[in-house]
Amino acid sequence: MKFSSSLKFNAVSEWWEEYISYDNLKKYIYQLEKQQHGDRQYLDADLEANESSALIDAADRSNTDLVFVPLLNQELKKIILFYESQEKELLDEVADLEELVEKQEELGLAGGEHYLDDPMADEDDEDDDDSISRSPDATRTRRRKLSSQSRTRGALASSSTNVDEPAPRHRLSISSVDTLDDDDRPSRSPRATIKNLANKLRDSITLTIPDSIWHAKSDYATDVRLLFKRKITNLYISLSSLKSYVELNQSGFRKILKKYDKVTYSELKEKYLHKEVEKAYPFTQASKDRLNDGTFRLLELYSRCVTRGDVVLAKQQLKLHQRENIAWERDTVWRQMIAQERRGENEGEPTAIASLLKKPGPGLFFIPTPLGTIRVTKKMLYKITAGIIFVTLLNTSVVDGIEANRCFAILMFCTFLWATEAIPLFVTSMFVPLLLILLQVIRDDQGNRLNPKGATKWVFSIMFSPTIMLLIGGFTISSALSKTNIDRVLITKVLSLAGSKPSTVLLAFMGVSCFASMWISNVAAPTLCFTLIRPILRTLPPKSAFGPCLILAIALAANIGGQSSPISSPQNLIALQAMDPPLDWARWFAVALPVSGISILLIWLLLLASYRPARSPDGEGNIEIKQIRPTKERFTHKQWWVTIVCLITIGLWCVAHEIEDYVGDMGVIAIFPIVAFFSTGVLKKDDFEQFMWTIVFLAMGGIALGKGVMASGLLEVVDVILRDLVEGYTLYSVVLILSPVVLIISTFISHTIASVLLVPIAKEVGSNLPGNSQNLLIFITGLICSAGMGMPVSGFPNQTAATQEDELGELYLTNVDFLKNGVPASIIATLVIATVGFVLMRLIGL
Repeated sequence: MKFSSSLKFNAVSEWWEEYISYDNLKKYIYQLEKQQHGDRQYLDADLEANESSALIDAADRSNTDLVFVPLLNQELKKIILFYESQEKELLDEVADLEELVEKQEELGLAGGEHYLDDPMADEDDEDDDDSISRSPDATRTRRRKLSSQSRTRGALASSSTNVDEPAPRHRLSISSVDTLDDDDRPSRSPRATIKNLANKLRDSITLTIPDSIWHAKSDYATDVRLLFKRKITNLYISLSSLKSYVELNQSGFRKILKKYDKVTYSELKEKYLHKEVEKAYPFTQASKDRLNDGTFRLLELYSRCVTRGDVVLAKQQLKLHQRENIAWERDTVWRQMIAQERRGENEGEPTAIASLLKKPGPGLFFIPTPLGTIRVTKKMLYKITAGIIFVTLLNTSVVDGIEANRCFAILMFCTFLWATEAIPLFVTSMFVPLLLILLQVIRDDQGNRLNPKGATKWVFSIMFSPTIMLLIGGFTISSALSKTNIDRVLITKVLSLAGSKPSTVLLAFMGVSCFASMWISNVAAPTLCFTLIRPILRTLPPKSAFGPCLILAIALAANIGGQSSPISSPQNLIALQAMDPPLDWARWFAVALPVSGISILLIWLLLLASYRPARSPDGEGNIEIKQIRPTKERFTHKQWWVTIVCLITIGLWCVAHEIEDYVGDMGVIAIFPIVAFFSTGVLKKDDFEQFMWTIVFLAMGGIALGKGVMASGLLEVVDVILRDLVEGYTLYSVVLILSPVVLIISTFISHTIASVLLVPIAKEVGSNLPGNSQNLLIFITGLICSAGMGMPVSGFPNQTAATQEDELGELYLTNVDFLKNGVPASIIATLVIATVGFVLMRLIGL
């Protein structure tokens, strides 16, 4: 969680204005960053016209500390003044409460003489339930009221009771009688009757002997204890909130100074923290000791007044009240705000039955019904169309054979849903095993239809294959690299060498994006790169061409990186699953790395020619890019452990064929990083739960569909058609025909879905060519599926790039950018695969 969000989530809502203005300080840092790079004329115009903006105007760009330190001092002064007033007030109330406890002990049970006549008693009782759930300020108001009432009661009791006289015998109240009802009832057993009489005698003796107010059982004593319990609890919560206030602000200064040093290349953090923050009144050890002493005194009072001297129990109960108060604060303030934002973001997109019977947002048209108005959307029409296609094909003989015809209906039904994304992609994948089993599509080796029980065992054994284990192993490596910050460390070190020349920086980011996509997936890699380029984008002049050029370059390079390693994307794993025998990593790299490198260089030249990113917006001179500064942190033992495990795993994958007599399959090797990272605590249970399980289920459904096409006999029907189509063509002619078909399909639908549909076709086409060229065509198909990047919806990297906005909320990229550059880039990458890639595949024996 970012610190700004953490601050909002943990702060006391009534004190919000008194915390460090973290977001404003961060905004000033970015303004200083622009000024530091000579872009004063491009500073944002939305800074408030106050002393801070005047400082920025007058500052020397070579020394931003002169500007930022006064801003920090202003925040520090505000925090000191607020803390001093709160501390004095709360500690004074602790002292007053101790005095009240002493007076109440002196008074004892004598204060109950006029208890039943006290009009304040009922008023106190009305507020019992919600006293703990009050904010500190409201609690303090209530505390003063209760303190006044307590003094009033004490005064009344003192004036009506002669101190020389013995304490009066306490009379039984209605509630006291109620506690004895069970014992007073007649019993059938003489022993029970004697027990009841003994209990009555014991109670009567107890009620006649003067007792401590903290141990007596009368209504008056109980209410006094409740009153002091509320007072102590509320004051304890207030002191705890003040301690949290100090800790949050201290973290805020540390975080904002760290960001300032990182952005402006300054070294202010340690100096300011030691000389200013740590010596300020709220953050000194003496102040912390005073607050700790106050809470300890309250703990003693609580054990004295409530838990009969049990300090451990008192501490447990006070901590429980504190947690309840924190939960109440968060539930009623910040979580409600978050929920409102979420409802606002999702407005117009309700789910399930509610979306059918209400009219919350736009739709294609509306149908009135007795139950309400049905909002007809585009996705709803897609779902209806998919159902019509499925039912029609089931009842129409399109191909020979009942099983093959049913499998064809399933294939068309799922393909339509995948292409339109009417429902989530992984949900469509779950239709595959369901329909294969219910429609009895699967046949055994003798051509006999399997019953549902046999089909179930077959389908689920196919779905969880070694390929799926390889995918999970890839997720594990990706998560470990990200969690230990190895990816960021390596990337920033490489980018720091790129310098400040726009063309060099562009190529460096493309190389980093491609390399990162190989190991942390082409889903996470562009997101990481877009985070790293934020400092560069902030310092660019408005309307600079370098911004959109850099964002598009990262997306295109991430797509190319998706073909570079077997675990970088699901389409590669689906291709590996279809190969017989599977390709080892060494031969994959022998083809994919040269192809990816050449594609990156050619796309880089295309972007330079298209955008001319080095030129300034006014056409005069060239822009200078802010250089990325590498991290100074050394590798920890945990980072070395992750690095060693990843290198060993990759090395074993590269020689998987040579050691298959020992490990069986690459999927077994994938278990090694899972065990190594989760057993040593590098990754936790929460990390496992955050894996992209939707992609896992998507791949499982795709594998099941491919095997279902084979087992149903549909592939035999397709084989006859394909044999006629490729008859007389050479292998390379087939490659040239297949390549544009794969490219077009993968441009408009998900890369993974394209591979699910096209890899079985490529395999069957290859089986009909001389020389057993199945693996070659499967390999080419898998690589080209990653090259489809001509549209904003073509793959996750493009989708992420299309949502990037500048500081004014305007998108960096438009559809024209993708059509103008993405389509040529896709064609270039496909041609490289169909030429250089083809030659390399032949050289490695495919």
